[in-house]
Amino acid sequence: MRIVPLSADEYVRDVLPHSAAMWAEGRSFDDYVADFRAVVESGFGKRRLRTLGFALDGAVVASCKRYQREVRCGDRLMRAAGLGAVFTPEESRGRGYATAFLGALLDAERAAGTDLVFLFSDIHPAFYEKLGFVRLPSRAIALRADALPHARVNARTLDDADWPALERCFATHEASRPFALTRPPLIWDWIRLRVRGRDGTSPNVRLGIMRGRRLVAYVRGRRYPDADAFALDECAFADDAAAAQLPALLRNAAGDLRKITGWLPPAPVRDLLPRGAVRARTSGIAMILPLSAAARTAWRANATRFGASAADLVWSADLV
Repeated sequence: MRIVPLSADEYVRDVLPHSAAMWAEGRSFDDYVADFRAVVESGFGKRRLRTLGFALDGAVVASCKRYQREVRCGDRLMRAAGLGAVFTPEESRGRGYATAFLGALLDAERAAGTDLVFLFSDIHPAFYEKLGFVRLPSRAIALRADALPHARVNARTLDDADWPALERCFATHEASRPFALTRPPLIWDWIRLRVRGRDGTSPNVRLGIMRGRRLVAYVRGRRYPDADAFALDECAFADDAAAAQLPALLRNAAGDLRKITGWLPPAPVRDLLPRGAVRARTSGIAMILPLSAAARTAWRANATRFGASAADLVWSADLV
């Protein structure tokens, strides 16, 4: 058995027909494939994404996507690998293939100088804990929209031309956070592709507050009228004055929907919102495995603080 790179065509042929039931998110299979190919053919896909398989006698018995990212932990910037869509076909399950595949992959990452590996587990996080991964706080929040102030704000709908302003606002906001997946231009390209891929399944909302020509706060999420809910993907603000307006902006983004849901936002956004109903998530559970000596040192220095955080450490928009 060995790790092999999978071309886009091989991944479409050998993996996507099996994984669509779990991850197509309401898209048709053709749309699921088209969205995958769009990412693979993008600048991000060519430089930051690999699809890998575990081959036995020419057959793929396990697979995953490998994303190149950087993580800021405390005052250190580290090379990180994100693992997504870890998958074993039903006929190959129960034989230890995924364990062997991930063990070999982690060994390869150590040898390549990767500082840490992260993933978001949808099923059986204990499986990853046996490989050394540590769970990060992973919670969901539900708020009544009417718990937020219904105040007039100078807001407008953001379009594709506003993405650079949105990115600048996010960068200002994220600079103060102790743990973050960084977002250079290629990562923003990937996020935009994912947003476009979701347009057919749930209406996307991008609402921003302007101060003159400057975007100083925004909310980004999706509307689910059948569930009477607005799902928050992320939000950001540029200064304290904009932060004070963010709850009202979120209320405006929800519109006539009764609930606001989503992953528990990282600090300091969490501190701006009402308490709401908070529960542990059963999917998208963030997990991390420090590999290098530098990563282990940084993690030991921050683990207690991160583990006790009243907010999550990542945005749902960073899900891989």
